[in-house]
Amino acid sequence: MKSRPLAMVVCCWIAGSGSAVLWHGTSLWLTWGGLTLLIPLLGIVLRYRPRQMVLLWLVFSLGAIYWQINDGRNVSKISTALAAEVITSDTVMVKASGMIVSAVEVNGDRAAFTAALQSIEPSQVPGENTAPGIHGIDTAGERVAVQIKLSKQEEQAVAAAWTRGQKITLQGSLEQPSVARNFDGFDYGKYLRTQRIHWIFKAAGASAVEATSGGFSGAALLGEVDKLRQRIGSRVEQLFPGWQAGYMKGLLIGLADELEPDKYTQFTQLGLTHILAISGSHVAINVGLLFGLLRLCRVTRETSILIVLCFVPIYVLLTGFSPSVIRSGIMTILGLYLLRQRRLKDGLNVLSAAALLMLLWEPNFLLNVSFQLSFAVTAGLIIFVPQILPLLGWLPPKIRGTVAITVAAEIVSFPLTIFYFNQLSLLSLAANLLIVPVIGLVALPLGTTSLLFSWIWLRLGTWIAYPVILVNKVTFQATEWLTSHSGFMTYWKSPSLLWIASYYSVIYGLLLLSKRVVTQRSIQAVTDDTVPLPDRPVHSTAKSHYSFAGDSFKRYATMLLLAISLIAMLIYGYRPLNPHGIGHVQFIDVGQGDCTLITTPSGINILVDGGGTVSFRKPGEGWRDRREPFEVGAKTVVPLLKKRGIHRLDIVIATHGDQDHIGGLQAVVEQFPIGALLFNGSFSESATLAKLMQTAVDKRISIYAVSRGMILSPDSATRLEFMAPLLHGHEGDQTDSAIPYIKEQNAESVVFRLEMGGASFLFTGDTDEGTERKMMALEHQDSTEGAVKDLRPIDMLKVAHHGSKTSTSALWVRRYQPTASVISAGVGNTYGHPNAGVVERLTQSGSMIFRTDLQGEVQVKVHQGLIQSRYKNKSSE
Repeated sequence: MKSRPLAMVVCCWIAGSGSAVLWHGTSLWLTWGGLTLLIPLLGIVLRYRPRQMVLLWLVFSLGAIYWQINDGRNVSKISTALAAEVITSDTVMVKASGMIVSAVEVNGDRAAFTAALQSIEPSQVPGENTAPGIHGIDTAGERVAVQIKLSKQEEQAVAAAWTRGQKITLQGSLEQPSVARNFDGFDYGKYLRTQRIHWIFKAAGASAVEATSGGFSGAALLGEVDKLRQRIGSRVEQLFPGWQAGYMKGLLIGLADELEPDKYTQFTQLGLTHILAISGSHVAINVGLLFGLLRLCRVTRETSILIVLCFVPIYVLLTGFSPSVIRSGIMTILGLYLLRQRRLKDGLNVLSAAALLMLLWEPNFLLNVSFQLSFAVTAGLIIFVPQILPLLGWLPPKIRGTVAITVAAEIVSFPLTIFYFNQLSLLSLAANLLIVPVIGLVALPLGTTSLLFSWIWLRLGTWIAYPVILVNKVTFQATEWLTSHSGFMTYWKSPSLLWIASYYSVIYGLLLLSKRVVTQRSIQAVTDDTVPLPDRPVHSTAKSHYSFAGDSFKRYATMLLLAISLIAMLIYGYRPLNPHGIGHVQFIDVGQGDCTLITTPSGINILVDGGGTVSFRKPGEGWRDRREPFEVGAKTVVPLLKKRGIHRLDIVIATHGDQDHIGGLQAVVEQFPIGALLFNGSFSESATLAKLMQTAVDKRISIYAVSRGMILSPDSATRLEFMAPLLHGHEGDQTDSAIPYIKEQNAESVVFRLEMGGASFLFTGDTDEGTERKMMALEHQDSTEGAVKDLRPIDMLKVAHHGSKTSTSALWVRRYQPTASVISAGVGNTYGHPNAGVVERLTQSGSMIFRTDLQGEVQVKVHQGLIQSRYKNKSSE
């Protein structure tokens, strides 16, 4: 407040807005009231005057009120209008008119963009959910996310011709976006709401869209910018071969979507994705190049600043207008203006002004990951680099600044990285130290120069691009080599906001004291080398030395306490989400598939199946493939495991070879350390199964075939008794190998009974009624022969085959009498799962039924024989 008043004001504004995000209604105002009562105490601690504290309190209050007002306006006019028309369906067939207000993305068989709808009216296409009661609704430009499913390859060119600013007429359905179906899962509806979007408009075929010129508008102007970006992208493709074109598009103009997925994954794992996000370093390098060029042309300082001031907004538009580039653009403009006025004193106040301007313009920026990382890292560099530099005095001066900046960026970005992405490579610091300077000093400036000169003479641009091509090859060889070394990737659960705030406070205190200790040593070294004057009092020197030593002891003690606190925080943050001593069974919603995570009381993690995306693509339809197709293992299972702090899977059980059970395991096996892989002891035609097994072999994972009678005890409180597959001759084609080939895998599913913490569960895969009868017959035979069998009912049944009519017979239900049953099925699946007869049998038996298609993920806690359950979403028929 004293030296950086604007920074304190912005911090209070963000705190007020953040409070309004976290708390609502009464909770918010109780928090506000509590802080109001604490103002005198905070003033004493911070040594602020009453007038200053009142100002900060007022800013905090205004921040909360401003967020509340804007959030209250973030409502759907379409929802209000449909409610007035007494239409409550989540999907409504309509015809709409409006304008394209975003760039159009064509990816495989889908075209997507944002449209501002002006009106909707009844659809002329008869069918279910048609809304004849609509009499033309004025939607006042409400934005919707438009998704067009292209029916023919030729429609890709048609969709690519659509541009921002065109007027359109759409024929299709309005659908509400999906909510999170797993605990801590991605909530698409909430994400769209931060973009002020509440509905998705879906249409089939490019013929459902009629696009015409929209005349002059702001959106049309941005449409011209989109065309220019596409032209620049095409020129980049001429300069750089193959995959390098996609990489350089991201590096130079922010088109990062075209980088090959495997190379993007390498960057992600090493914490290098900030290179592809246009930000301060990109702006600084381009501004530096422009200043250098103007200096060569002998342009005056004042004129150069004016030219650069005009260049920056154009660069921000050309590179995609993302929050990070907006932040750097505003800071550059403010900095240059203050420099021209000779009033540039402190970068933190400039950063604060940029933050305040952006949040006043769009409060939802506060929830944007790019905004948070950009401002946090920039503020961290301003605050932490001066603290770190004295600690690196042993390094050569030429690299000391680079190392300090990299270390500060790693320290500051760490909490946000694990909060949002739940992973951190221990090689991230080394990768950023080695790779980022090369990209910043060679690839980015030379790539920009190559692109500029190519407009004058293409051949000259290609010559300049040649060294960049070599550097890019070396860069990705380095990233591939670094990511190939397993054991350096760590997974973290998302920390609390209190943990993050404590982390920053401890780090700052530790660095500040370390800097003072180093500075103190330097002063002491100089003092020891100085000969005192003869008439200097001896007792004065001794007293000063005593005080000096006392201060040192206090500082070292405080540093030790802070270091211990930091280590304790990191240990706590690294611990899994599920506490030890309690068993957990989590039935993850993977759509039409199966996936269950079992965590034993001792912390052993067992994953049963991993879901899988089933494709019905016909031969010759390769054009429909998207650059990065949705795969439930990579997009749902792996992120959830990371978010829950799972560092290792001790056992993975693949119940059988069907795609909807093992498809997602490929991503799991590729990214997590696996202790053992258990399968049903047979192969099928599945290429997915073959790839999974080969990956397991390459990663030296122990593979075991299980069968009836085997027992596994991961810890003293947990026991898995395998009931199937059965030991008998298999029908069907056989291979010469010891492992049989069985085309139909359902009957060969792994079935096991889990006893954990005094509770019992029965996992059944996709087993059929015939196998159920055989298992019960063998069980009866064992009991008559004197074998001790557990004939007690079970607490929870994982219903076989997603509730298909081919399993879960009446005899099976009577035998096990499950207290509760879980059916894993996809929402609106085409198979009709679960079967009504199965549901009726379970209901009549008194079993409580949980369904992932209705309730999302189902979680169960087991402690001392007591079972607690919860599910993600409210059940709705």
